[in-house]
Amino acid sequence: MGQRPSSSPLVIMGVSGTGKTVLGAQVAQALDRRFVDADDLHSAANKAKMASGTPLDDDDRAPWLAAVAAEAGRTPAPVIACSALKRSYRDLLRRAAPGLVFIHLDGPREVIAGHLARRDHEFMSPDLLDSQLATLEPLTGDEAHSVVDVDQTIPAVLDAILVELKRLNHTGTVDYHTGPIGNTDRL
Repeated sequence: MGQRPSSSPLVIMGVSGTGKTVLGAQVAQALDRRFVDADDLHSAANKAKMASGTPLDDDDRAPWLAAVAAEAGRTPAPVIACSALKRSYRDLLRRAAPGLVFIHLDGPREVIAGHLARRDHEFMSPDLLDSQLATLEPLTGDEAHSVVDVDQTIPAVLDAILVELKRLNHTGTVDYHTGPIGNTDRL
């Protein structure tokens, strides 16, 4: 895998509504890392397109993915919240940051749809969930990753992520801050 997860850039990935931003920020805080929300790197045109309920295509995503890849390659290693739905997108990110580790937030469609129904997002329309689920390509064995179930409270998901990072580290010593972090509600 290259670098250990304790020093590798991390991508908290998944479809909209899985809690990437909330949990990514909390993981970054727990690991004392810089947090990057890839949504902030979208162009105004991309945001307007998604707000209208129209899915982005690969041409729309290309400059955005280049910006995300640039962030992944910076030091110190960041925690990035990014959908990273296709293998080709993840490959681009891994080329910029070869030790990249993915934490895939996943759960049943009805759970994720429920998360979307309870939130107000600047530009991500809940109508795009099915499009994102159709686009999602599963991670494979050559991509350093773990899958974490989001059908639980935010603290439980955060704990699961930190446990998985320890497991991926193979040493059991990913350093993170202890104590309450952020919101204790469900996603």
